[in-house]
Amino acid sequence: MNDIVINNPFVVGKYLSDKYFCDRTEETEFLRKQLQNGRDVALISPRRIGKSGLIQHFFNQEDVKEDYYLFFIDIYATTSLAEFVYTLGKEIYAQLKPQSAVWKEKFFQIIASFRVGFKLDPMTGAPSFDLGLGDIQAPQTTLDEIFAYIEEADKPCIIAIDEFQQIGEYAENNVEALLRTKIQKCHRAQFIFSGSKRHIMSNMFNSPAKPFYQSAISMGLEPIPLPIYSEFVISLFKERDKNIESEVIESVWNQYDGYTWFVQMMMNELFALTATNETCKTDMIPKAKYNVVLSQESSYKDLLSNLPPKQKIVLQAIAKEGIARNITSSKFIKKYNLNSASSVQAAVKLLLKNDLLTQIDNGYRVYDFFLSEWLATVY
Repeated sequence: MNDIVINNPFVVGKYLSDKYFCDRTEETEFLRKQLQNGRDVALISPRRIGKSGLIQHFFNQEDVKEDYYLFFIDIYATTSLAEFVYTLGKEIYAQLKPQSAVWKEKFFQIIASFRVGFKLDPMTGAPSFDLGLGDIQAPQTTLDEIFAYIEEADKPCIIAIDEFQQIGEYAENNVEALLRTKIQKCHRAQFIFSGSKRHIMSNMFNSPAKPFYQSAISMGLEPIPLPIYSEFVISLFKERDKNIESEVIESVWNQYDGYTWFVQMMMNELFALTATNETCKTDMIPKAKYNVVLSQESSYKDLLSNLPPKQKIVLQAIAKEGIARNITSSKFIKKYNLNSASSVQAAVKLLLKNDLLTQIDNGYRVYDFFLSEWLATVY
């Protein structure tokens, strides 16, 4: 993977290799230490600050790839235990494809529930996985089989579950307790529980009333320090015969509070706007921001079309404020022609639940910086 060459080195939304990944050296070592010493990790921090990238980076370390089987699942879109089991089963099989035939054969021997999805390619005779969600008839039974299979692995496993707090939203009431019991009895796997809803994740792992209480070492992520990120950006520009003023990097980093995804998105666009042998300067930032926001406009329109009118109005009001405080005050309500304090509170509660707002500095802001910009200036 280190030999990959791409046109724009500021990768957004995926992990390619160490070359295009900035820092996180201490965090990577922390993960290695905890997992090698048999401790599960609860990775808790806001969305788009780099949790998934850190996990993929850790998985890409040569010793980790050599010593473990590695599985990563994102359960953000799942709504039931059946979907969780389906997602985990598919990921395990996907990672098995390059492995020995023996372990692949065991997959369908032990996970009998998945045999309905076992197919042989008529041309090559190779096994394939052709299972639909509807084929998961008894999720708990299949989950038992998956954990039994993990216990048979010829080397230990690391299973990373992204947006882990989602299990609290499942239709079934006992999923936390069920998973905790399975994980507690599992001796061949360590787990990374990654989540972005900090209050929910903290409650799951720090409340004595919860099944996962003190079952994992908590770990947070802070923004990559500006000096380290600046060095990373300058070196990638120079490699492609381009230059960038340090003031540009500092301005962008500060505008987006160092949140990795947003900063990288801007750097990606600034790199695209800078010609070979030219220098990226601060006067290019507005153009880059406009281009990025415009590229997201279609998805933002779709998002707003599905929002109730009261939530939409409150979201736009908070976007125009930047950071909105005293949102139930008569001054704020009058300024943006809102209905009442109670209706604002109700809208904010739902907007927080759906990750459209976040709390900061005793106030609220639109979580997506680019959405906020679009709402405040374009919409």
